[in-house]
Amino acid sequence: MDSRVSGRRSRRDFGATDKMVKERAREVVKRLRGEFPQARTALAHGDPFPLLVATILSAQSTDKRVNMVPPALFRKNPRPESFIRAGIGDIEAMIRSTGFFHAKAKSIKGCSAALLRDYGGKVPRDINELVKLPGVGRKTANVVLGSAYGIAVGVVVDTHVKRLTGRLSLTRQTSPEKIEEALVKIVPPGDWILFSHLLIWHGRKTCSARKPACPACVLGDICPSRGKV
Repeated sequence: MDSRVSGRRSRRDFGATDKMVKERAREVVKRLRGEFPQARTALAHGDPFPLLVATILSAQSTDKRVNMVPPALFRKNPRPESFIRAGIGDIEAMIRSTGFFHAKAKSIKGCSAALLRDYGGKVPRDINELVKLPGVGRKTANVVLGSAYGIAVGVVVDTHVKRLTGRLSLTRQTSPEKIEEALVKIVPPGDWILFSHLLIWHGRKTCSARKPACPACVLGDICPSRGKV
């Protein structure tokens, strides 16, 4: 690996050239791919619609908590038309444990209605169409396109990705939109989907928010934040 992407040099040189940051990003992908060969979305889903609903439910919640909900939820409401017929109170009761259940139930019903009205009940494969759906922002759209369809149009930026890209000095941006704009310039398009999964897995296993396990980190020698958090 080029010594210019080492953690020691990057503390001084971060931002000097795009080439150096791109090299660091590629090395991050290479190492984490070896560390987490099974990396994929942790949200349980069978097809695009359950994944869309699960991603809506995941806002301000954990994947572990969200994954407790779908089995019962989809037994009762397997398709968009089922959610349209369901009472809002019934949906709220089933998703209450994920938090913000009033807003999420409203989004799920509205999203289901829009899918039936505009897309024949099918989840669209186009990000511009997806973000028109109630409760669906760019992050949710990227999750669905990447994990359900294998379509990479951007990089999913969740709390783990935001934290780790900052610690690794891949970008100084702080808003999800700006972080994504920065990442698509330095991460090869073929790795856009995998990149998020890898950082999310690494964030859960090693680089946690409060107590990162720096001594055990496979990225330790290229991380400018090692031992500083």
